[in-house]
Formats: sequence, C-alpha cells, structure tokens
Amino acid sequence: MLKQLKLANFTVFHDVTFQFSEKLNIIHGINGTGKTHVLKLAYVLQHALANPPLTAAGIGPTKVALQRAFAEELVEVFRPEALGRLATRTPKGRKTVEVSARFKQSGQRALFTFHTASKTEVKLDRIPTIWLRKQPVFLPTREALTIYPGFVSLFDTTAIEFDRTWRDLCLLLGAPLSRGVKAANVRQLLEPLEEVMGGRIELDTSGKFYLKDDRGRIEMHLVAEGLRKLAMVARLIATGGLEEKGCLLWDEPDANLNPRLVKKVATVLVSLAKQGVQVFIATHSLFLMRELHILLRQQTGDVNARYFGLHLTEEDVVEVLQGDDIGESGDVAALDEDLEQSDRYIDQETGARS
Repeated sequence: MLKQLKLANFTVFHDVTFQFSEKLNIIHGINGTGKTHVLKLAYVLQHALANPPLTAAGIGPTKVALQRAFAEELVEVFRPEALGRLATRTPKGRKTVEVSARFKQSGQRALFTFHTASKTEVKLDRIPTIWLRKQPVFLPTREALTIYPGFVSLFDTTAIEFDRTWRDLCLLLGAPLSRGVKAANVRQLLEPLEEVMGGRIELDTSGKFYLKDDRGRIEMHLVAEGLRKLAMVARLIATGGLEEKGCLLWDEPDANLNPRLVKKVATVLVSLAKQGVQVFIATHSLFLMRELHILLRQQTGDVNARYFGLHLTEEDVVEVLQGDDIGESGDVAALDEDLEQSDRYIDQETGARS
C-alpha cells in the first residue's frame, strides 16, 4: 500500500507531499490541477513494482530493472512525446523532477529523478527491497467492457491513442473467475451490484462481454453506460482483481452516472476499503463526496479516509490541502458553484415574478 508520495516539479506540482490513508483517498479540485496525474503516478509506481521481469525471478528489485520499468511506464501511461515533458517548465529553464514514494512495508521506498532533457531514462536513487504482490487496478472515466474484444492484441501491434492503463485493465477483465477461499466476500460485494444491473457479467468464448439475466443475455454495448461502469467493477471483483491488499485507482467514478447509481458506487467504494483494498478516487462530484461522508459516519472505525483538495494559487501553483475531514481539504469547487448557481436561480425567479 502507498503511504506517502512526494513530488517536486512533476507536471503541475512544484513541491507537494501526499499522506495517504490505507483505506480511502478522495481527491478533488478544478480541471487542470493534476487529479488524474496523481492517480496515474501512483499507478505507475505500484504497477512497475508488481511486475518483475522474468530475469528477476527469485530475486528482489534491482536498480537497472526498476529504472527501465519506471521510465517505460511513465511514458506509456502519461503518453508524453518524451519523458522530460513531464517536468515542470518555467521561463527560467528546465527543472529536475523528483518523485519519492513510501509504502506500508517497513523500509519500502522508491526515489527517482529526471529533468526536461530526459528522453526515456530516470535516475533511481533509492530502491525498494521487495516486489509488490498485488496488481493495482486503474479505472478510467469511461468503461472498457465494450472495447475489450481483441483490444490487447490491437494495442500491442498498432499505434492507437490509448494509454497503457487500458491494456492493463483489459488483461484484468479477461482473467478467470476467482475460486479462492474468499468466495463469500466476493458474493457480498457482487450481490448488490448484480441487483442494480439486473443480472451478472459473462465473458463468452468469442471474447465478448454480456449481461445475463433470467431471460437471456444482452450485448454489453446495448447496456446503459452507467451500468457498464458498475459491470466493470463487478467483473474485477469476480476475478479477484479487487481484493485484500490490492489497490483501486478510479478516475471520476461518478462520470455518466445518475445520483441513484452514484450512491451504489459510494457503497461499493466503502465496502472495498473495508475489505482491505486501498482506494483512490478523483472526483468533481459533490454528491459522491457527501454520500461517502454519510457512509463513513455510519461506520465504526473500520474505514478511515483522507481528503485532498488541489487548489490553484494566484501564482499558478497547485497547492494541496489535506486531512481526515473534508473541511481540511479546503473549498470544494463543486459546492461553491452549486451555491452560486442557486443564488443566480433565485435572483432569476424573483426577477421574473416582480
């Protein structure tokens, strides 16, 4: 699990430190403040450490292997023209990027640097001692079930405008169903999702996903997009991709969902965190944040959350306010806009009646 992330001169972040919860982490802020960048960087760090090369079988991480892995994943996930494009640029010249990550395991830390002249290389100064056991899961703002058939093969053989997280996600979606000893936990998470979807997710031999109910099955592209997002989570739960000691990073889970489904998403996020999955979300949704707040207040200490507000200062620098309560993360842009719109609406209605 990721405990801390320090960033210096990485994209929009000049000098910030994130202290994460082992359970639930909620990131909010206006567009352009780096919410997705935080999720993707956390994913890169954990995915690289969860996929040792074949030559590393039986041995711990090495400097050469991790330098290559971090550099390759940064380029493939962020899709810059060169690695150095991820460095903060100023009129005074290039900046050196420093990324430092601490993990739950004692002594586990990664520290690497690169600058604007870097093409495909990073300099690793501190090496973790062991590989991570669980693959992280990154969910983009859109669902991936409808693009799944043949996507991995297409990605590996053709230049397409998708980043690496889509390929990794499709591999996890295609994994076999879990038959482990924790089947009861899987069913506990799946049943409310299947109730909302009106059926269960099925992958047939042709490589296509369907929603199956008592009347038959429906092609996934005919299912409402909001339900497809829930179906994606259901599939990952069923395959064991989301289980204890795992990590879920979900970019705008509320996108394309009505409030009723957002409530279900909030319940699933809290349930996953309660079962030992470290959860990160980036959101604009005041409704989702309030729903999570309500659910967390109903818990008995099983789930602790951290809130991160990304705020753009007058100097165009992103400031991070964080804490165990949403009030400690600064103003919520969605709330400010909601209140301002309410004032405009009232003024308009008052003027129309007068």
